[in-house]
Amino acid sequence: MAYTREFDANIITQKYMDSILIEPRYIDSKVADTTIDFFGEAFSMPVMTPAFSHLGNYNGRTHNGLEEYSMAAKEVNILNFCGMMENDQFKRIADTGAKTVRIVKPYADNGKVRDQFQFAKEVGAFGIGMDIDHIFGENGYDLVVGEDMTFQTADMLRSYVEMTDLPFVVKGVLSVADAVKCADIGAKAIIVSHHHGRIPYAIPPMMALPKIKEALKGRNVKIIVDCGIESGADVFKALALGADAAAVGRSMLPSLESEGTEGVKKFIEGLGRDLRYLMSSTGFSKVSDIDDSVIHFMK
Repeated sequence: MAYTREFDANIITQKYMDSILIEPRYIDSKVADTTIDFFGEAFSMPVMTPAFSHLGNYNGRTHNGLEEYSMAAKEVNILNFCGMMENDQFKRIADTGAKTVRIVKPYADNGKVRDQFQFAKEVGAFGIGMDIDHIFGENGYDLVVGEDMTFQTADMLRSYVEMTDLPFVVKGVLSVADAVKCADIGAKAIIVSHHHGRIPYAIPPMMALPKIKEALKGRNVKIIVDCGIESGADVFKALALGADAAAVGRSMLPSLESEGTEGVKKFIEGLGRDLRYLMSSTGFSKVSDIDDSVIHFMK
C-alpha cells in the first residue's frame, strides 16, 4: 500500500523528525560510550538492522542481501532482525553468527507460525517476534507473497510468548493501548513503527514514543523505534524521546546494494560515530543517560 500525497505517513514522519532540534552542552562533557546492554548481551551501539524480507543477490554476489546485512551486523556487533522467509533461509542467516531476532508474519496457518518460532530457537535465534501491522490489507486480511494473514488476539500472542524462553518482540506497535497489551502478555520488547506507511496519516513513531515510554514505565519492556532512521541524529532523537534503540531500514539499502556487507558496515559505523559525537556534545556519557532535556521542537 503506497501513499504519495500529503497523507503519506513517511512524509509526515520526516517532517516531524526534522522539527526536533537538539541543544548542545559542552562544559564538563567528555567523549561518550555508545555501548548498550540488551537482554543481557553487550552491543556496540543502540542501532539495529531492519526486519527485511525477500532480498535478492545484488550485482551477482554469492550471498543475498539478507545474509550480507546479517554478516555486517555480526561484524559491527549490533542486534540483527529479519522478516518473512522460510526456514531454510533463516538457517542461512543464523549460520552467519549474527545475534538475530526472527520476526514472523501473522499467518492464517497458525501451525506455520509455531513451526517457524520453534525452528528459530533450534538453530540459535537470539529472539523471536511477530509483525502485527501486516494483519490487515485492502480486501480484509492481508495477503503477503501468496500467504494469507489473520487476526491476532492478546491470548494468541501470549501463547507464543509462553512457548519459548527467548525474548519475544512485537513489531508494529504505534499506540499506548497496544504497547500496554504487549507488556501484559509478557513481550520483552516492542518495535514502534508504521512499517513504511502501512496506513495513511499514521502518527510518527517519534511522536508516539514519549506516551508509550510513560505507559511502560516499570514494565521491563524494551522499546525500539524505526521508520525514517537515517542518521546518528535520528538515533539520538529516538533515544532522547524514550526509545532504548533504533532500527535503520531503507536508508541502508543503497549501501547494501552497492557494496554488500562492507557497505552496511560503513553505514552502521558512520551512524555510531555520529551518535557518539552528539552524545558527547550534549553531555551524555552513556546511552542510558540520554533524556529529553536537550530536545526542542521547532514552532
